Amino acid sequence: MNPTMPPSSKPAACPCGGAAFAACCGPYLAGDAVAPSADLLMRSRYSAYVLRIEAYLRATWHPGTLPAGPIIDPDEKLQWLGLEVKSALRLRQRKADLPESPERDTVEFVARYKLAGRAHRLHEVSRFVREGAGDGKGEIARWFYLDGSFPE
Repeated sequence: MNPTMPPSSKPAACPCGGAAFAACCGPYLAGDAVAPSADLLMRSRYSAYVLRIEAYLRATWHPGTLPAGPIIDPDEKLQWLGLEVKSALRLRQRKADLPESPERDTVEFVARYKLAGRAHRLHEVSRFVREGAGDGKGEIARWFYLDGSFPE
């Protein structure tokens, strides 16, 4: 899943807001590591949108909800401006001492972008599922994006 970006085009700072790309989303996008949480998968998917790495977006989208067509429009002149993670559901559940499902998680975020000179906000509550854990064959559990809803 190695992205086909020349080394000079890889950003020093991570697009998701993390410190250094190489220590943040870079290993996930290069296929050298698997995001260990829904929150980190969501951040790496945001970075993939910024860097236009469709292969990573497809590989991390659950096959049951993966769109058939392109995820990124190559002609769209979209400029991503920043990411703010609002919450991760399991963190709130732990604080409230509620039962949790370790194989499902929800992350709320706001991504800012500019299109045709106008600033916009994408506010989404994303659902994630983890699959492949405990099969006894050495398979690594992986998080997948399922879908999202858009609060008002």
